[in-house]
Amino acid sequence: MIFPGDTSYVGRHAGEYVRRPSHFLLFLRVLAVLAVIALLAWPFVEPYCLQVERVTVRSADFPAAIGQLRVIYVSDIHAGSTFGQGRVEELVQQINRLNPDLVLLGGDYAADSAGAIEFFRHLPEIHARCGVYAVMGNHDRTVPESNLALLRQAMQQAGVTPLVNEVTSVRVGNAAIWLAGLDDLNNGHPDLNALARRVRRDDYVILLCHSPAVIPDAINARDMDFQLGWFDLGLFGHTHGGQIGLFGGIVRDKTVPEAYRSGWNRVNRIDLLTSNGVGTTGLPVRLLCRPQLHVITITTDN
Repeated sequence: MIFPGDTSYVGRHAGEYVRRPSHFLLFLRVLAVLAVIALLAWPFVEPYCLQVERVTVRSADFPAAIGQLRVIYVSDIHAGSTFGQGRVEELVQQINRLNPDLVLLGGDYAADSAGAIEFFRHLPEIHARCGVYAVMGNHDRTVPESNLALLRQAMQQAGVTPLVNEVTSVRVGNAAIWLAGLDDLNNGHPDLNALARRVRRDDYVILLCHSPAVIPDAINARDMDFQLGWFDLGLFGHTHGGQIGLFGGIVRDKTVPEAYRSGWNRVNRIDLLTSNGVGTTGLPVRLLCRPQLHVITITTDN
């Protein structure tokens, strides 16, 4: 029955009426459509939402004379079509604004070794009081093997010290810490035991390796005095945190233990970090897995 003044029905044909949707229902429908569009678009937006993680780690091995050391760690930039030179320059500017003492790079600078060479040839200067050091990732160690020499040269010309199965001391005032850089596990020629035998347990040692698959073996390796606990801080990348934070992610490496796929761990007295990385691989998307740049303040535990 239609009452005078009732406008909830509109005739389409003689004797036929349909209910007109209320403004509220129309609003809900529009809202639902916008929500679906946002959900579909967000994975393409999240790769640009760089998270700056700030963490303080303490160690009894860290020289008290240093006080504290600000380390910036960046991994998995994957420069290329979706991470162009403009983004690389913005990343370096952000690193420099953080006034680091030491900058450490964790590998996978581009899609392959030729791309990594070009990455360092065009890399803006990174400012760090104690230097910039880097290891190789699986994408940096693609054939031909001769590209490794060209890549090392490009890194050095960019002010970056490459570490390929090498240990080096970093002087900070009257004290020093040690950096141990392992070659890539997948495409390189890593020599973990030789690396561990270059240092002593009482030294403060940062282990750099692209893949966290090395962690179980690294923990069980022994120093020059055949003691365990030869390194204090381990920095890794490679996994991208899965890149998609659902169903195990789209970036997977079965050789990496589940516990070490993303984030911080502490085993005995060793601090371990697997970064989500900065760039993307495969699809240029991320979901519930923001890219990361890490500011790590190291200080003594005494």
